[in-house]
Order: sequence, then structure tokens, then C-alpha cells
Amino acid sequence: MPAIRWPFGRAARTVAPEAKQSAAGPLIAFSSLGRPKWTPRDYAYLAVEGFQKNPVAYRCIRMIAEAAASAPFAVFVDGRREDDHPLARLMARPNPEQSGAELMEALYGALQTAGNAYLEATGDADGNGAPDELWALRPDRVQVTPGPQGWPEAWTYSVGGRTARIERRADGWTPVMHLKLYHPTDDWYGFSPLEAAGFGIGVVNATGAWDKALV
Repeated sequence: MPAIRWPFGRAARTVAPEAKQSAAGPLIAFSSLGRPKWTPRDYAYLAVEGFQKNPVAYRCIRMIAEAAASAPFAVFVDGRREDDHPLARLMARPNPEQSGAELMEALYGALQTAGNAYLEATGDADGNGAPDELWALRPDRVQVTPGPQGWPEAWTYSVGGRTARIERRADGWTPVMHLKLYHPTDDWYGFSPLEAAGFGIGVVNATGAWDKALV
């Protein structure tokens, strides 16, 4: 049972992330500084051809997402487990529409489908530095805006012709957590397993369509 630390407290909001020490970090950021960096692949194609039409890819993604989402979370403070801690309650009921397991399954499913997953923290009704809700964002609707130090400075969420810009705050705290799988040629986005398996998935799907047409 993994132990997790409270990441949204007051201390976290007053300490900005350290600048990257690598001399190459600012150069990478400067190459597209201030401009949204588009996801370099067709997410809709991966989702439809891989997840929705291919039973093997579908089952693989579901098994990984369900297994990861089933891992229990526990909160420890000074070595003592606190099931009534605000973070424990938040993870059990992250938003009005989802349970903790449903949110994690959506997050891990997006990670396996797109190579990227985004978790947004919203609200602070109690003023204690803790978010009120957590939401998984669809990765195909998110654009990363590089910052000057090699960290993203903002994320733009677009749907139906409308956009919302989610910015890193002045104290360095970010309301968006970006999970990404290793990508050998992209500094800002992860590499989807479905993209690597795309050729095989396409062959299997085309073969199935051919067989169906013959029947």
C-alpha cells in the first residue's frame, strides 16, 4: 500500500520549483517559448483504431488501467496512518462525478492511450491550500506552453471552439499534474504505446475488415 505525501499544502504553494541546472534546459524551452506545443500525433486515430476497434489493445489498456486504479492509497503523517486526512478523503471522492478508482482508471487509461495524462486540481474553499476537487483532462484537448526555465508555464484546454488557459502560479505551484511516458524525441509530450503498436494494430484491423467483407 503506497504512502503518499500531501502535495497541496501551504508550504507547497510558497516554494517555486527549482530552475533546471542543465545548461540545455533553457535552450529547449526557448525553441518554443510562450507558444503552445501541439500534441504530435492523432489521438483520435489511436483511440478509435487501437482502443475501440482492436480487442487486444483494448484489453491491454483496460487491464493496466484497472490494475493501477485498484492500488489503495494511504496517507501517513509523522509515521501514523490517517484515514480521515483531507487528502485521503479527496482521493476517495475526488469530484462529484467520480470515485477515486474511476478517476485513476481514466487517468491511467489516458496515459496508455495517448502517452500523456493530465490531472487538474481545482478550488480551495477552506483556504487551507488544499484543492476541493481533482479532474482528469482529456489529453487530446491539452496543449503545453513552454516556460523560460524548461518547465511548462501554462496549459491550454480547448473544446468546442472555446479555450481555457491554466497557468502556473506566481509562487510556482501548478494546478495541473502532467504524467507522460518516455519519448526519445519530444521534450514536452510522452510516447503512446499504441503509436508503437500502430502498424500491427492497423494490419489486424484491416485483416478483420477484409475477412468481414468476404463473408
